[in-house]
Amino acid sequence: MSARRVAGIDCGTNSIRLLIADVDDEGRLHDVVRRMEVVRLGEGVDQTGRLSAAALTRTRDALADYTAQIKEHGAEAVRMVATSASRDAANAADFTAMVEQVLGQAPEVITGDEEARLSFTGAVATLPAHEGQRLLIDIGGGSTEFVRGTGGDVVAAISVDVGCVRMTERHLHSDPPLSGEIGAAVADVTGIVDKALAVADPGREATELVAVAGTATTVAAISLGLPAYDPDAIDGTRLTYAQVAQVADDLAAAGLDERLAIPVMHPGRADVIVGGVLVLRTVMERSGIGEVLISEHDILDGIALSA
Repeated sequence: MSARRVAGIDCGTNSIRLLIADVDDEGRLHDVVRRMEVVRLGEGVDQTGRLSAAALTRTRDALADYTAQIKEHGAEAVRMVATSASRDAANAADFTAMVEQVLGQAPEVITGDEEARLSFTGAVATLPAHEGQRLLIDIGGGSTEFVRGTGGDVVAAISVDVGCVRMTERHLHSDPPLSGEIGAAVADVTGIVDKALAVADPGREATELVAVAGTATTVAAISLGLPAYDPDAIDGTRLTYAQVAQVADDLAAAGLDERLAIPVMHPGRADVIVGGVLVLRTVMERSGIGEVLISEHDILDGIALSA
């Protein structure tokens, strides 16, 4: 078996992630390095329309570390994709210039549609076969992608401006959030989810719901009661609506310190996880699909495969 070593970087609103992997002759990824840092690049973008200097510095520091790892492991091809925050910001050129200086190449600031398709490609590559159509959701910090497909083929896709950071900054200001804040967030999310489903799955043809990225995997880890974050235990987990709703209620009732004390909670996710789980719960409600399959593979895998 021959293999080609590639690297993918996914820079979103909340986190920046690195995957260095070997691609075999059958197009499967074999991880060499998989990392994630919460840099909150999109902090305040929903209000100010700009990337802050502090957020750019945090992102630069993480990217410099990733660049050193890519060189150390000898990746032949590198693709860096930037998503919601850098699409929305008025000073996105500052971000691009920083990446060019550190990584030696420009990031690809992709459209929401391309983001959705990469998420689907990365997730389904490792999922068991499914005879019907799947609806995949990728809940990020600033946006959520909805993709319907069959096999590895995308039928419909849309990216909408609802995510854990955006909803937290817009609505969830108290600790723990007040019932009125939760209600306002749910109303906001519901309206956006309904519009997304009208494009992604208007005929409700999907028979399986798949959720990827940090919100979904953290909810699964909490529901499973894991003593530590374990990607292998989380990947392929199926959660019922009742399980997701229970986690949502528990997280919404907890203060930040209580959420930080959850063994599987990443410190950079604790303050925005409520906004994220409200999105997941609402998608299950509005789609009518009562179970969700959690995948540890997502847009990052799709970026690496396309490198």
